[in-house]
Amino acid sequence: MPLSPLVRQLQQVPLTREVLARSERPERLRLGGAGRAARALISSALAGVAEAPLLVVVPTLEEAGRWAALLELMGWDSSLLYPTSEGSPYEPFDPTTEITWGQLQVLAELLDPEAGGRRLAIVASERALQPHLPPPAVLARHCLTLRRGESVALGELAATLAGLGYERVSTVEQEGCWSRRGDIIDLYPVSAELPVRLELFGEEIEKLREFDPASQRSLDAIERVRLTPTSHGPLIAEALRERMPDGLERLLSSEALEQLLEGGTPEGMRRLLGLAWEQPASLLDYLPSSTLIALEERRRCLAHGQQWVDHAEAHHLEVLAGGAELPASLHRSPPVALADLDAFRGFDLAELQESDRHPNSFDLAGRAVPAHPNAFGRLAALVKGFQAEKARVWLVSAQPSRAVALLEEHDCIARFVPNPNDTPAIERLIEQNTPVALKSRGTAELEGLQLPAWRLVLLTDREFFGQHSLAASGYVRRRRRAASRTVDPLRMVPGDFVVHRNHGIGRFLKLEKLAISGEARDYLVVQYADGLLRVAADQLGSLGRYRASSESPPELNRMGGSAWVKAKERARKAVARVALDLVKLYAERHKAAGFAFPADGPWQSELEDSFPYEPTPDQLKAIAEVKRDMEKPQPMDRLVCGDVGFGKTEVAIRAIFKAVTAGRQVAMLAPTTVLAQQHWRTLSERFAPYPLKVALLNRFRTAAERRTILEGLAAGSVDVVVGTHQLLGKGTGFKQLGLLVVDEEQRFGVNQKEKIKALRKDVDVLTLSATPIPRTLYMSLSGVREMSLITTPPPLR
Repeated sequence: MPLSPLVRQLQQVPLTREVLARSERPERLRLGGAGRAARALISSALAGVAEAPLLVVVPTLEEAGRWAALLELMGWDSSLLYPTSEGSPYEPFDPTTEITWGQLQVLAELLDPEAGGRRLAIVASERALQPHLPPPAVLARHCLTLRRGESVALGELAATLAGLGYERVSTVEQEGCWSRRGDIIDLYPVSAELPVRLELFGEEIEKLREFDPASQRSLDAIERVRLTPTSHGPLIAEALRERMPDGLERLLSSEALEQLLEGGTPEGMRRLLGLAWEQPASLLDYLPSSTLIALEERRRCLAHGQQWVDHAEAHHLEVLAGGAELPASLHRSPPVALADLDAFRGFDLAELQESDRHPNSFDLAGRAVPAHPNAFGRLAALVKGFQAEKARVWLVSAQPSRAVALLEEHDCIARFVPNPNDTPAIERLIEQNTPVALKSRGTAELEGLQLPAWRLVLLTDREFFGQHSLAASGYVRRRRRAASRTVDPLRMVPGDFVVHRNHGIGRFLKLEKLAISGEARDYLVVQYADGLLRVAADQLGSLGRYRASSESPPELNRMGGSAWVKAKERARKAVARVALDLVKLYAERHKAAGFAFPADGPWQSELEDSFPYEPTPDQLKAIAEVKRDMEKPQPMDRLVCGDVGFGKTEVAIRAIFKAVTAGRQVAMLAPTTVLAQQHWRTLSERFAPYPLKVALLNRFRTAAERRTILEGLAAGSVDVVVGTHQLLGKGTGFKQLGLLVVDEEQRFGVNQKEKIKALRKDVDVLTLSATPIPRTLYMSLSGVREMSLITTPPPLR
């Protein structure tokens, strides 16, 4: 929670209490004139002084996500996003499970009687103020708490879990499931981040542990687990069975009605919420009365809310026109919904201070901080100016030690405090008017700000290094699944070309049924230059699909002809040549004396700490293997294999930085211009705090720019070059190339691969691939090349 010290300092300023007192006036307080980060800081400080939970209501779910990311940095015990559906509440199907489970996570926290004292912040769109929930007492009655040391009757527990909507499976891997193996019960609450394992001794819960759903390994011990229903559907169904309102048979099909009466939960229960209870609840009904509510951009909330209400009203009229009788209790006009906020203490937020003279408004007067990326002398002068004005200066960076060192080079003293909860150290620095540097992962949502009224200044990596949204720098590609190379008779179209192992290329004509010796079988009829060949459909191992790089149709072979025999012989010789070249290449690499890179230095640790996410175990393993290879005196040749988005690029970034800080140059090859551009941008942003030069060489560079880059590579002034096949030209030379990184090598052409082969003789080589070709994969599996696998996806971000 890197910004928690800032929030604590704001709480101590008398102005904060004065502003909070104005939120108790009859006219709702308006706070305007500051960016989102400043509004999040002030809102958190006001809620902290009030010792109250905080709810922030925003116009859209997208903005809710941005607010939630900011509040995570503010030091709350829990900061939760409450998701809502954009669909009509009268649709005959329920919201997605992700939305429902996200809601239940928040509601479970609010209804937990043992969660007192936890500082809670919630962000929701204005849709959360519409009636869409069962009454709080109903949901609370259906929540179940299991504690270590308690006794459970297994039969009753199984019935309870079924009533809550949990499905019994053999292995628990996703939310809403449970299983039993002897005295062990695994269950995955939809309101929790991890599943839980109960170890029983008789009927007593002897141990209670969370576990990893991927590896099934037990993790930390816990004292209790709280279970909610898997959706609101079972609660609505139960209420309908108790009330049996008139006209229910006209709203449900006969099958759905029968399922409901038998104790089940048909699809689409949400639209019947108004029949189950006369007054469905909104999120506000679940909040403690002391909650402080901040409404972001009231006018936009009203506008977005009205669009949704118009859609819901139109759909409701369609339902009524069809003869169904649904009460119009699941949508209210936005002004009526927002009026419910008056029952709570709070304030309105806006980026711009409104011009009308409201009787209770306060101008936050926030300002942006001038950005001087990598101009550390100007930044130091800027910080000194703030110090002269007696403003408290905070530096929040993914690389705080580096930021402090750069300021000190220009006679501006700052101090890095590793522990944001070290209040005495921070207070001493504030008394000395010394800027405080704090470490943060993923500060992409933050930018520098000034709050003159509070005498507070915040600087981030955007002002220091020009880094923008690290989270958006990754390149995500959608890959189509490769078609099968085998022949599927049901998918063959007359005219498709096929290849027979013994006869060569032919054309598929049709699938026919023949009776031979009284037995009927299906046969594929294939046309060749000199006749027809029939291949039994259950013996297709000798047939394969024809693939070619050109669009012109191939020439049909003759059955048993010499042309196909010669073609296979040429292919065998080509394969033999490739194998010989590979053997020769890897023999030379094995004998070659490579460069043994030194162990990691302080800069390496700083760079790795700047990664805005928690590396997965597979990533850490691959990084360790790459570093180990680089530190050996033999040239490295390692393949890092993992699906798109699994984190291969971060492995490459750390290897590249290790090579460059050891005084060697790095070349990174990408098969497309777009991918090269993405890699160049990512490396430039990650390496911005360091005196390294990263160049991009592609077809969009002018002749003069290419010449300058090539001269820099030859002279050693360019540390890292990212490029496409342009990098493999004759004029490319390096002063001291130490590492070659190749992304998706299989997508390069034959000529480019030959040049890559020449480059890799005596340098370390790191290959990245989501879909390695069989030869590359076989060489890795057989030990000719080393391989690191990244099989675990990162957590949702």
